[in-house]
Amino acid sequence: MYVGAALAVWLFDVASPAGVAWLRCVGAALILLAWRRPAREAWRGRAFLLAGTFGVVTAGMNVLFYEAIARLPLGTAVALEFVGPVVVAAVGSRTPRDVGALVLVALGVLAIADVRWEGSPAGVAFALGAAAAWGAYIVLGRRVALGGNGIDSLAIGFAVATVVLSPLVVGTTAVWARPDLLTLAVGVGLLSTVVPYVLDQTVLRRVGQARFAVLLALLPVTAAVVGFVVLRQVPGPGEALGIVAVVAGVALRSFSRG
Repeated sequence: MYVGAALAVWLFDVASPAGVAWLRCVGAALILLAWRRPAREAWRGRAFLLAGTFGVVTAGMNVLFYEAIARLPLGTAVALEFVGPVVVAAVGSRTPRDVGALVLVALGVLAIADVRWEGSPAGVAFALGAAAAWGAYIVLGRRVALGGNGIDSLAIGFAVATVVLSPLVVGTTAVWARPDLLTLAVGVGLLSTVVPYVLDQTVLRRVGQARFAVLLALLPVTAAVVGFVVLRQVPGPGEALGIVAVVAGVALRSFSRG
């Protein structure tokens, strides 16, 4: 996911962050529709409404996140965005072990977020907006995994989101004349949307949304590593300590049920 996000940063020189997020949505929709070819029944009724809502919320989360990483370091933006999963995990925590794991995760994420996060109030606002959308993504994603059409619903959802968010195409004008940039945009859709969200659907069928939310704490760790390797954003001692706390919290929560 965050290799794709790092690639997306390279597109910010020629397209708006929101426009790049829309291109990501288009790329994902094209790949998923070509792969799954959802049946006509999946485009009707409650299943279609659930898929469409899920797609728009997810694409909106990506728009907000890209606006955040245009203003903040990648690891910092992801750490702030993780407020959403923390809230979902907190609601689903029932045992002292769950609470202890959540505290470790939250402290770890705060330590990661302490890296240069004061540089852009707008970036922080976008990241927190993405956090709210990420919480909704977990709840809706669980419903899609159990009561929708799974990966077919992903295809339909991103097709709907592409249409709903189509005004964002105005920020992508320079990309359409460059086949290399279009290929890069489709690659972002594959890496940041198709692969991770298909895996999310697989995991959500097997674990509760609270455990899933805690497992997502590994993403700030991944983002910090990718930010260092690809974007040369060097983590400090506090961020390194936060990574250790997140991994410990995830390990503790993974040994409990739910």
